[in-house]
Amino acid sequence: MEISGRRVRRFRMRFRRDHLAGGDNMENEASCCYCDFKIFNFNEPIFRIGRRFSGVMKIWFSIGLGFGVASLLLVTMFLLLQFHPNPLFSNRLTSAVFGFSPSTLVSLSGIAYVFVSTVITVSVHELGHALAAASEGIQMEYIAVFIAAIFPGGLVAFDHDVLQSLPSFSALRIYCAGIWHNAVFCTLCVFALFLLPLMLSPFYKHGESLTVVDVPSMSPLFGYLSPGDVIVSLDGIQVHKPSEWLELAAILDKQNSETSNASLYLGGSRRFHHGKGYCVPISLIEQGFKGKMVENQFVCPGDLTAFLPMPCSDAAHAEGSVCLDAKDIVKLNKCGDGWVTTSDTDIKSDCVCSQGESCLQAMQSPGVSWTEITFRKTSSQDCSRLGQDFNTSSCLGTFVFVGDLIPMSRSVHLTAYQPRWRFNNFGKSFPDILQKSLTCTFHVSLALVLLNSLPVYYLDGESILESSLQSFTWLSPRKKKTALRVCLVGGSLLSLFAVFKIFLIGLPQSRQW
Repeated sequence: MEISGRRVRRFRMRFRRDHLAGGDNMENEASCCYCDFKIFNFNEPIFRIGRRFSGVMKIWFSIGLGFGVASLLLVTMFLLLQFHPNPLFSNRLTSAVFGFSPSTLVSLSGIAYVFVSTVITVSVHELGHALAAASEGIQMEYIAVFIAAIFPGGLVAFDHDVLQSLPSFSALRIYCAGIWHNAVFCTLCVFALFLLPLMLSPFYKHGESLTVVDVPSMSPLFGYLSPGDVIVSLDGIQVHKPSEWLELAAILDKQNSETSNASLYLGGSRRFHHGKGYCVPISLIEQGFKGKMVENQFVCPGDLTAFLPMPCSDAAHAEGSVCLDAKDIVKLNKCGDGWVTTSDTDIKSDCVCSQGESCLQAMQSPGVSWTEITFRKTSSQDCSRLGQDFNTSSCLGTFVFVGDLIPMSRSVHLTAYQPRWRFNNFGKSFPDILQKSLTCTFHVSLALVLLNSLPVYYLDGESILESSLQSFTWLSPRKKKTALRVCLVGGSLLSLFAVFKIFLIGLPQSRQW
C-alpha cells in the first residue's frame, strides 16, 4: 500500500532483525511483530511490459493522476464530515465504504473473505505502482508481502534518488497509480456482480425463490430448515431475494408492534395477534381439547396451541379456548385483516368464513410474532425434480415461527440462486460464495482507495500531497515543507479522530456479518 524506498528503510522499527536467504530471487525478513516475503522474479517482466507499452500507460496513469488528486480532496472532506453532529451519518458512510457498520460482528468466514480480498486488492494496488514506474523507465527493486502484527499488506521498493529526479507530474503518475488501479478494480467488481445472474444462468435460477445456504446451530430455525431448502413465502408473501426477506421481516415486526397496544389482553400476560385468523371447521373445534386457565394463562397439553375466536367473529361470545395443532391450522384458509399480502387468494379480509367454519386466532405472549414460513425440501431427488410446482409437491411444508422476527431473519444465510440440477453442498453454496467474494473485494478495494488517499504519514497520500505541493512554484522550499508538515499532522489527527468516532462510538448495537 506504500511505494517504498526511503520510506521502508526509514520507518521499519524492529526489536530484532533476521535475514533468511531464500535464493537469488527471494528473501525473507522477520522480527517479533513484523515479517515479510520479498519477491524479485517479477522485476524484469513488469519492467519490459511497462517499457513496451510506455505511451499507452502514460495516458492511462495520467487519468489516474487526476483521480488520485481528486480522491485526496474528497477524502479530506470526508474527514471533516466526521464532525457532523449526527452519529448515524458517520455510520452510514462507514457502512457504504467497508460493507458493514461499526457494530457488526464479523464471523470467521467473514474474516476469511476479508483476508483473501485484501491479498488480491493489495496485489492490484502494487501492480499499479510497478507498471507506472516501468512506463517512466524506473525498475522496481522488489515486491514484498508483509504482515505487521495481524495486518497483511504489500509494497514495492524503488530507488528513492531516481524517484526524486523525476518531474513532479511523472512522480504523481506513479504515486496515484495504486489507488487508480483499486478504483478501476472496484468498477470491475460492480460489473461482475451485475452480470453474475446472467453468467450463472446455465446452472442456476436467480430471483425466483430463496435457497437456504446455512442454518447455524444458534439460529431459532435450526432443525426446521436445512441447507438446500427453498423458502417459498413468509406469512403468505413470496420472497425472491435475501433483501426482500429482511425487508418483509421488518414490515411484519413493525406491524406486530403497532397492533400490540390495540390487542386484547387477558390477565395482562397473554394476548391475541390482532387480525391473523384461520377459518377452522367447527367439527375440528369440537374435537379439540379445552384450554385450562392456570395463573391467568391458557395452558394446552403437549405441542398444542391455544386458539380463541376473533373479537369480530360470530363465535366471539364463546368462552374458553380450544387447543389445536398449529401444523394443521396453518394449512387452512386465512381470515382477518392482519395478514400482509399482495393478493386476496384464500384470505378473508374480515372475520367471515364459510358455513360450518369459525375464525380463530392464536394466543401468544406479548412482544412476539406469529409468522408462517412455507418451504420446500430439496434433499431428495423427487423433490428436486419438481422444480417450482409447489401445489403438487409433497415436499412443501409450513411451520409457524413464534418469537422476535428481526434476529430470526438475520440468523439464517440465504441466497437468491437456486440450482437447476442436483449439486453437492459446495455447488449449492457456490453462487453465494462468489457473490460474497466480489462484494467483499469491492469494499476492501474501495477502502484501500480511501485509506491511501488520506493525507497522513506512511501512506500514498503523503507522497501525493508532497508531489502536488511541488507544482506550486511560487512557494519557497521551506514553505512547501512547512505546508506539508501542517497538512500531514492535521490529516493524521483528523484520521485518528475519525477512526475513534466510527469504530468505537458505534459499538453498542451489534449484528453478524
